[in-house]
Amino acid sequence: MENIDDMTPQKARASAWFRDLRNQICSAFETLEDAQDKGPHAALPAGRFEVKPTKRDNGDGADAGGGEMSVMRQGRVFEKVGVNISTVYGTLGEAAQRSMTARKGMSKIAENPQFWAAGISLVAHMRSPKTPAVHMNTRMFWTPFGWWFGGGADLNPMVEVAEDTAFFHARLQEACDAHNPEYYARYKAWADEYFMIKHWNEPRGVGGIFYDDHNTGNWDTDFAFTQDVGRAFLKAFKPLTEKHMFEPWTEADREIQLIKRGRYAEFNLVYDRGTQFGLQTGHNPEAVLMSLPPECKWP
Repeated sequence: MENIDDMTPQKARASAWFRDLRNQICSAFETLEDAQDKGPHAALPAGRFEVKPTKRDNGDGADAGGGEMSVMRQGRVFEKVGVNISTVYGTLGEAAQRSMTARKGMSKIAENPQFWAAGISLVAHMRSPKTPAVHMNTRMFWTPFGWWFGGGADLNPMVEVAEDTAFFHARLQEACDAHNPEYYARYKAWADEYFMIKHWNEPRGVGGIFYDDHNTGNWDTDFAFTQDVGRAFLKAFKPLTEKHMFEPWTEADREIQLIKRGRYAEFNLVYDRGTQFGLQTGHNPEAVLMSLPPECKWP
């Protein structure tokens, strides 16, 4: 990129893509809700997304951007799913500056703490304990000192099914291999490390891929990779939901699900980078905490 300060077209393309991906996913999820008209939860109304605008408060009264929350609650298939998009900008506060200085090229961020960020963030908590929960996000971040992409997806079943794990990972590997045969192994290992609940010494789920600070020097190439990661999500997740959403389940299965959700909540509140960044930079807390499950337990 010849001029880091002149990236308006790239920012617009990235922001528009995240919105388009949101629309694709919400449409697919509502189709799943309609497909359960003869399933175990057919008596419930089919879930639909409610869209709500969000705003970021930079603390100085200036326009700081925002986004949209798309949340479905108490559906036939999804007990709670949120698909948020945002485009935010302004000045990084001191806490965000401190966390930013560890990134490549960001040692001087305090000299000009301006930033711009756009992305999509999805978390789905399923009604049936037989259908795995899932997380996906992709994003672009810009500062006067550099830009990068980040994102990934990970699967969180209540009880692992090896065949499902292999299927989910294969779709993500296909997206990675189309760009660089080294990406999948590298970003799978990063996900395995990142999604570890350290205080329990146990993984949050069965992993996936996770990447951050992704900048090869070619914006178009890196954007294309991030788009393919986003496209791979529905290919990886939707067939698993269709496979399991009609299966019967017991109260014992539900108990396992609620305890697993408690672990999920712990990770997101203690370790998740996106949660920390959103709260540090004044984004709408309802949107930031969308990832928390509707109901959970601790043993």
